[in-house]
Order: sequence, then structure tokens, then C-alpha cells
Amino acid sequence: MINRSTLRIIAHDAEHMRRLGQQTGQSIHSGIIIKLIGDLGAGKTCFVQGLAKGLDVPEQYAVTSPTYTLINEFPGRLPLFHVDLYRIHSIEDAEAIGFWDIMTPNHVVVVEWADRITDTEWPPETLTLHFLTRDDGSRQIELFGSGLQTANLIKKIGSVGSEQNSASATTRKAGGLDCWVKGPKKQKNASDL
Repeated sequence: MINRSTLRIIAHDAEHMRRLGQQTGQSIHSGIIIKLIGDLGAGKTCFVQGLAKGLDVPEQYAVTSPTYTLINEFPGRLPLFHVDLYRIHSIEDAEAIGFWDIMTPNHVVVVEWADRITDTEWPPETLTLHFLTRDDGSRQIELFGSGLQTANLIKKIGSVGSEQNSASATTRKAGGLDCWVKGPKKQKNASDL
């Protein structure tokens, strides 16, 4: 059985995006891979700035997009590796920069432009965030997780704040963010059939 969980969040501005990142970082207690997917200016780097704060990265470190350096490393409760794959064109390019070497159980690895590497190349348990700019300028972020660790993380992020029920999902206010929670759902593997 695979645990799958989904959380949809609306961030109204950059500060809300940083708050989501911070809540995520505060909820992380072991290494994890976080894939960020979205257009330029969608809020991926703002999210990582908050994530760094939630992981207790010292404020003296400026968290900016590693578009040219490709990988930035930050000390914190857990080491944070911020990766930008925008300039990566193949799995071989990722291997050449040591991308797979930083993926250890003790590291938080957050990857902007993660869709540059096909889903089949990633470890099975990753947290994926899709960023979408809405017509009103706010951002819709959908968090998807497969596996127990990511399902639990999504549950922790979505449980911050007060609950209100809707017909199709649970709506929550999480630190000023509007959240819609679905899951976790258990789906059968082909081998379970």
C-alpha cells in the first residue's frame, strides 16, 4: 500500500509564501527531498527562504536562488541544500554537478525546477509542490506526497490552525494561509492486487 496525501494552499503574498515555507521547515525532523515546480516568479525561492527559517538556518545566510551556482548549502537543524535545475538539460548534467551525492537521509534537499528530471529518476518518497499564479496575483500551491513520511508532513502542515469543514475536503486557516486538505489515501500497488 502507498500512502498518498494532498494539500492545496492559497498564499496571498510573498510573506504568506515564506510562512508556508517556515511551517514546513518547522515540521521537518529528518532528511527529505522537496521538489518545487512552477513558472518564474511563482514563489519558489520565497518558499525556500521560509523553509530555511523553519530549519533554523542562521539569519546571516542570504537565501537566494542558486540559478548560477546550481547548489547552495546552509547549516541548520538539518543541513539544507537548495538546488536550481533551471540550467540542467539532462540527467547526466545533474550527475555532473554531484546532485545525487547530496541526497542522504540527514539532508533536506529542496529542488527548484525539479521537473527538469523525469519522475522515474526521483526516489519514491518525495514531497512535491506545484506553484500556480492565480488571476488575482495570489499563488496556489499544491503539495503532493507519496509515502508515510511525506503524508505525515502534509498532515502536520495542514493541521496548523483552526478547522472548518466543507463538502469535499477540509478547509483550514494555517498561519493566514487558506488550506484544503485531501488524504491521506491508501492506494494499492500493482503487487497488492
